[in-house]
Amino acid sequence: MPFRFTPLEIADVILVELRIFADDRGYFMETYKRTDFHAAGITESFVQDNHSLSSRGVIRGLHFQRAPKAQGKLVRVGAGRVLDIAVDIRPMSPTYLKWVGVELSSDVRNMLYIPAGFAHGFAALSDSASLSYKCTAEYDASLDAGIRWDDPDIALPWPFDDPIVSEKDKSLPSARDIKEL
Repeated sequence: MPFRFTPLEIADVILVELRIFADDRGYFMETYKRTDFHAAGITESFVQDNHSLSSRGVIRGLHFQRAPKAQGKLVRVGAGRVLDIAVDIRPMSPTYLKWVGVELSSDVRNMLYIPAGFAHGFAALSDSASLSYKCTAEYDASLDAGIRWDDPDIALPWPFDDPIVSEKDKSLPSARDIKEL
């Protein structure tokens, strides 16, 4: 199997390690294979792909989309490094508002599967970071939502004292101020 699937501290979030076939010409790797992902319990269909490029010091997030189009994501870094974060926003979950984070990089060639019911954010650790992710639901602006990147109740260990954050992300509410996650 070209993938290794490792559940993280919040077991629904899964680190995916890729098998690389390298030689003097470069390398080849599979980044998604439905049968292998289904065998590992990731059975959602991916219906939209997104791509972002960020400079060192950029934090994006914490973003999610509300039901009925809540999105699961399969996140991969094509170039550079990021600290990728998933925050459990399922109110009835025993890990509600807990988070997991991993470094994703183009050197290690790993990915993170984040199911629906989680807010997602990341910090660009390299001079530039090219991040792509598959989504299990199409984007719907009317269901777009988020939590402040610096919510004190979540207390994420962002690696920058003075990050670059969009005006939209700066104006997001804290989790306790959102009536329905």
